[in-house]
Amino acid sequence: MTDPIVALRGILGPKGWLSGDDAQPYQRDWLNRYGVRPVGVARPANTAEVAAVVKACRQAGLAVVPQGGNTGLCGGAVAEQPDAVIVSLSRMTAIGEPDPESGSIAVEAGVVLAALHEALEPHGLMFPVHLGAEGSARIGGLIGTNAGGSQAFRFGMMQDLVLGLEVVMADGTVWDGMRAVQKDNAGYQLRKLFCGSEGTLGIVTQAILRLYPSPKQRASALLVMSDFAAAVSFGAFLRGEAGEFLAGLEFFSDVGLTLALKHLPDLAYQLETRGDVYLLVEMASGSTRVPLDDILGSALEWGMEQGLVVDGALANSGAQRAQFWRLREEQPEGQRLQGEQLKHDISVPPGAIARFIEAGAKLCHEILPGVRINPFGHLGDGNIHYNLSPPEGRADFDGKAAAFAEALAASATDMGGSFAAEHGLGRAKIAMADRNRSPVERELMVRLKDAFDPSGMMNPGVSVRSPL
Repeated sequence: MTDPIVALRGILGPKGWLSGDDAQPYQRDWLNRYGVRPVGVARPANTAEVAAVVKACRQAGLAVVPQGGNTGLCGGAVAEQPDAVIVSLSRMTAIGEPDPESGSIAVEAGVVLAALHEALEPHGLMFPVHLGAEGSARIGGLIGTNAGGSQAFRFGMMQDLVLGLEVVMADGTVWDGMRAVQKDNAGYQLRKLFCGSEGTLGIVTQAILRLYPSPKQRASALLVMSDFAAAVSFGAFLRGEAGEFLAGLEFFSDVGLTLALKHLPDLAYQLETRGDVYLLVEMASGSTRVPLDDILGSALEWGMEQGLVVDGALANSGAQRAQFWRLREEQPEGQRLQGEQLKHDISVPPGAIARFIEAGAKLCHEILPGVRINPFGHLGDGNIHYNLSPPEGRADFDGKAAAFAEALAASATDMGGSFAAEHGLGRAKIAMADRNRSPVERELMVRLKDAFDPSGMMNPGVSVRSPL
């Protein structure tokens, strides 16, 4: 029998196979909690090479772990066992010509999100997914985790923005579903099955993505809210008042703002008033005739009259708008620089955000009095990044990380929400899913995994327990 490493080197050539110390950068997850040294890292240059790698691994009995930008927080893109090959899509970075009449573009799975944004800008088009890791996150990984970002409430998740896919299956065959149409009801919606599957059903190699015209104007405001309930109420008012022009609705707390201002000296807070809760509102339009400033200004006046908005300012320039957004986007970095932290990726119905944050604070302080809570996220879709820092004077969480995760997951589930909003289950949340989702739901996922990957070789240990 041919040595699998020799076979893989033959398929991939000298640039396509990494092992030993050269594989080190691919070995651990972003939070450095998961990952063992794999047999090696395959870096295919095209779909044919991906298919050949999968076939060779299958013949040799090796697991296959697809990897994009490896920016996820649940360990889903690194190996759990040494007899695994990481398949990095980092060399597959082709971006096709956008089709403005159809509003679509074909890209390879290794394209970095920021590179796609840059490529579309001269064409007056945009791909409406924006997130903190867009400088390193790759399209295949975004599809694998069904990422959303700050505009998901308006444009949807990746499953809503993927029109077509090309996928290498567990037996090395290639499914060509590269059809640039929104309406395709010729059977099961296969393309959506791979969105959120975390590489457990196959490896996405190409995608056709849905595009939108770039806005010709924007209006942004930073607001101080009286409390989280006020933010939820004002958000509901804005959705009715601004409708399709609402492009951003982000919230954060004074805990996160304080940490960001403390550790990032180039940040500037420009309002006179500080509060417990802040709301970042952005409106956008493809027409210069829409009076965005008037709509947002009148909404701000209404919020103040109702006692929901304590203070606020409309951005008077692109530079000020960018400063407003940095206050929100630097929340994770400010907390990281503070020291040890715990991250929880929660979603609840938007109307339950204030209730969840209040209940979560009570739970967390019962587990560890004085723990610092930094909730921030997307008001429009109910996604809360519920991050914790140790109490003042402590460097750790006294071994209670699991207790926090379980309590918050149960609370979100009880409110009709999810404990895995944007980063999937990965390796970190399988047991949590088993405890918080019905046996019927979990068994359906296992059956699906078994049907697509009966040998269990595709990213074993991720999303569902192995069917074998």
